Amino acid sequence: MSVDDSVSDPLAEVCVDSEQVFDGVLLKLVRDRVRLPDGKESVREYVRHPGAVVVVAVRPDARIVFERQFRYPLGRSFLELPAGKIDSGEDILDCARRELREETGYVAADWQYLGVMHPCIGYSDERIEIFLASGLSDVGHQLDDGEFLEVLSFSVAEAVAAVRDGRITDSKTITALFLALPLLS
Repeated sequence: MSVDDSVSDPLAEVCVDSEQVFDGVLLKLVRDRVRLPDGKESVREYVRHPGAVVVVAVRPDARIVFERQFRYPLGRSFLELPAGKIDSGEDILDCARRELREETGYVAADWQYLGVMHPCIGYSDERIEIFLASGLSDVGHQLDDGEFLEVLSFSVAEAVAAVRDGRITDSKTITALFLALPLLS
């Protein structure tokens, strides 16, 4: 059985009715009435998200590019890999290139797709596409209006240590690092 083949999945829930509860600038909140596998009905509320990318960008000195950015919902700054929202109709690689340049000032000669992650499967349809970028050149950042961050770099060992000691807790960053590790030796 295919992971995406919900028609033959005995655990699948089927939407009976759907309403958009909130329509925000970035997020949409949806409430669906669903039929459960046993035939009963229940309610599912979730966030619709346009998707995002995250980039493991490796400088010529083998250090990984990170950002320190304030995240309002949690009221503090986080160490993260460069990332950003996919614009409507935008190719995921084009988005990765754009976000890396805008946020860090780097462009990359070499790109490798590493996979996808779903960070909040219980309440969001968000997907984050993961890329490895190398052959970096610094051409100067172009931050979006209202975007403030610090660009840092860590060795692979320093990045792994920061995950283990709790300085890096961002799920997209941890997942992307984990997927990239075999290629970063």
